[in-house]
Amino acid sequence: MKPATRRARWSAILLDRFHHPAQVVATGFGAAILIGTVLLALPVATTSGAAVGWVTALFTATSAVCVTGLVIVDTESHWSVFGEVVIAGLIQVGGLGIMTLATLFTVLVAGRLGLRARILAQAETKTLSISDVRRVVRNVVLFSLSCEAVAAVVLAVRLMIGYGEPFGRAVYLGVFHAVSAFNNAGFALWPDSLMRFVTDPWICLTVAVAVIIGGMGFPVVFELARSWRHPTRWSVLTRITVAVTVTLLVAGTLVFLATEWRNPKTLGGLDDPARLLAAFFTAVMPRTAGFNSLDITHMYPSSWLATDLLMFIGGGSAGTAGGIKVTTFGLLAFIIWAEMRGESRVNIGHRRLPESAQRQTVVITAMSVVLIALSTYILLVLTPHSLDQVLFEVVSAFGTVGLSTGITATATPAGHLLLVVLMFIGRIGPLTLGSALALKGRTRRYELPEEQVIVG
Repeated sequence: MKPATRRARWSAILLDRFHHPAQVVATGFGAAILIGTVLLALPVATTSGAAVGWVTALFTATSAVCVTGLVIVDTESHWSVFGEVVIAGLIQVGGLGIMTLATLFTVLVAGRLGLRARILAQAETKTLSISDVRRVVRNVVLFSLSCEAVAAVVLAVRLMIGYGEPFGRAVYLGVFHAVSAFNNAGFALWPDSLMRFVTDPWICLTVAVAVIIGGMGFPVVFELARSWRHPTRWSVLTRITVAVTVTLLVAGTLVFLATEWRNPKTLGGLDDPARLLAAFFTAVMPRTAGFNSLDITHMYPSSWLATDLLMFIGGGSAGTAGGIKVTTFGLLAFIIWAEMRGESRVNIGHRRLPESAQRQTVVITAMSVVLIALSTYILLVLTPHSLDQVLFEVVSAFGTVGLSTGITATATPAGHLLLVVLMFIGRIGPLTLGSALALKGRTRRYELPEEQVIVG
């Protein structure tokens, strides 16, 4: 049997086995986590040369593939160069998406895509047209690598000139943190994350811009690149993403300035320009990158709550960010507004929102709230920590953020496994996971009589 025929036969078997695209997405991320766990469990992956426990390897691999950034061991001191390269590779795979990479491989090898392969790629890249998948995947990869390269150069040059790092070390640090930032992962090779650079705009703004661009969502970024001068031509997706993103960044910055301005352990010890920079950086990171330039453990509970809300919302659809996504949050606001006004249809500008999108918005939000509430209760039972600390860790894991109040490392193995599940669900999405568990969708061929029910 020819190699091409053999590949086609195995591809057909796999596609027939998984009827729903969401099943392949979930299986792909699971396979990447499994491979990463095996690699990080090797003795060569640690600085001590001793193999780590499977829970530590699984937790770190999941955090990397799901581009979260939560850790239970210090990344720089615990993992060897091999381990750090594995983590960076897992971040890159998780950020671009398993199906995006698979689609690129198919394009390079076969030169064309079948309908099923395009549908599967569309499930991951969330492109709006199946016929555009090949072009979009190519642009996604090129754009991602270009952004990472630019960020890596800026960081490497700054580390060499401003901090005296040798060329090789500066390049290594620049590449690692550029990949981590653009993919909204939040892994850092310094034990204090980026706190030592709290007053350095070159480091903080470069990382923040990479996080924002990576978290906007590829369809939005491409549309802005084409028609940024003509906002009236933007799609509903782009309008909502840009509007909600700007609103959350401004509101988050103002909230952190107001609540932490006199806190001597966060903003209180900085001058005014540094306070503004640190507050903006702190507002960006819950989008969902786990870097921090302020000590999260010493922030006020009110700031933790504000961070919880930002982490829950997350970033843009089809990007590297997590959370329920700013699009979902924006659509939910329009749905509530239409219901309050008694309108039978949800209109956004000159467009009507389909009922399927309304149902998805409500389902994703409701599933996320229930999952966070249930997980918070379980983790409260498993740990001795307070509600605000536990809620912060749970939302951070679900939103694939990576910010922590410092209790993740002290959690029990059962708590770590719970966070692993949350990171996995948060990365592939509650609705995607639910679809993956269903064998196939069902269409009701009849309608039942309608009956009004008192709500509220």
